[in-house]
Amino acid sequence: MPPCQHLPERYAAVFDAYAAALAQAPLDEHTRRAYASRVRGFLAWLADAAPTGGDPLAEAHGRDFAARDYRSHLKTVLKRTPATANAHLVALDHFFTHLGLGPANVGRDEPEPIAPRALTPREQKRFLRAVEQRPLARDRAIGRLLFYSGLRVSELVALDTDDVPLSARKGKVIVRAGKNDDARTVPLTDASAREAVAAWKRERASWPGAESGALFLNRRGGRLSDRSVNLLLDEIAADADVVDEDGHPALSAHVLRHTFGTNLARSGKVDLVTVGQLMGHKRLETTRRYTLPTTADLEAAVGNLPADE
Repeated sequence: MPPCQHLPERYAAVFDAYAAALAQAPLDEHTRRAYASRVRGFLAWLADAAPTGGDPLAEAHGRDFAARDYRSHLKTVLKRTPATANAHLVALDHFFTHLGLGPANVGRDEPEPIAPRALTPREQKRFLRAVEQRPLARDRAIGRLLFYSGLRVSELVALDTDDVPLSARKGKVIVRAGKNDDARTVPLTDASAREAVAAWKRERASWPGAESGALFLNRRGGRLSDRSVNLLLDEIAADADVVDEDGHPALSAHVLRHTFGTNLARSGKVDLVTVGQLMGHKRLETTRRYTLPTTADLEAAVGNLPADE
């Protein structure tokens, strides 16, 4: 639903109040933008839907009926996938909680046993080309480091300069406090990634805050934030034409992390225990997701059926 679509005054005021609250919510920028777009789409639908069962913005029964009808609308009219419909319902849960109603009582489709979203080989090439075109050495280093190390965004911004030691032939990324405060070391074997980080370290010496320990700095000399990295990845997504079915940027540190894991698991050369260790997984079942079929795999499988010629 285009974010500029007009809403009736009664819903415009509700949306503006939600957007103001959303700006203060402890969510990353990508999530805030997605929630705002999805809730606006729901309100635009609601303006024409003439829901029954009570006021959906003030009564629990009305909320539930409207959420169920909207779920059906997403799947049957807009032809959204079950996963996308579920994502819209998560945004509505946040919205209804903001209104004081709590999450809607509406069922979710069980997600298909399918691999996490990762960049396709073509998207990976476009991503790396877009990274190479970034004017700042810092941003080129961030793009390549995320792609070749599988770091979470929180792990990336927490890096200090000595956490990425480099030599002419070797390098590594030392994650000192990953999820659950676990530490791990990821070898940085790609020469282009090592050179990108080395180039940034050279340029960093002339930036404000160069005397601090933080590897990635903002323009004021402070440690770069998660939000800044997410905004950078949105820009790269636009340059690389990596968007979802709603036209939103479909690139994040988590997608790059999934791409790293998928590339390793599907290479046929790395066992899952090693993949899990490189990614900092506690459970092997988490790592096994990268061996599940992708949508492209399913299409290729069916495409192998004999043709009637």
